[in-house]
Amino acid sequence: MSQHGWTQGMPVVMAGAQELLDDVMGLVSVHGRAALIAMIDPRSDDLQFLHVSAPSPVLEIVTPAAARTRIASLFAAAQDEGMQTFRVKYWQHSAVAHLIPACHQSAEEDRLSYRPKLSS
Repeated sequence: MSQHGWTQGMPVVMAGAQELLDDVMGLVSVHGRAALIAMIDPRSDDLQFLHVSAPSPVLEIVTPAAARTRIASLFAAAQDEGMQTFRVKYWQHSAVAHLIPACHQSAEEDRLSYRPKLSS
């Protein structure tokens, strides 16, 4: 993950797909620096990570996202477009988001991994 911008100690914000973008970015803002947003993809049940930069005056100031925009929309845009410049209503400056590619376990790793059996 470090190849995609993660650093040790970087904040991670957990979000549900239907949470409002403004609300999730409010949690990101508390940290005052770049953060990862983790979300379970409702279609695939995969854990996804989005790297979000801190808002910066060097970026083009874009129009804020619509008030009812969901965090899943930013994940989708970042997946479709690569890097996504965005802004929420209470940010003076824009930020950049990019999706960290999913790391899928190989069949051999899956076979060798320890998973306790659940009793019925």
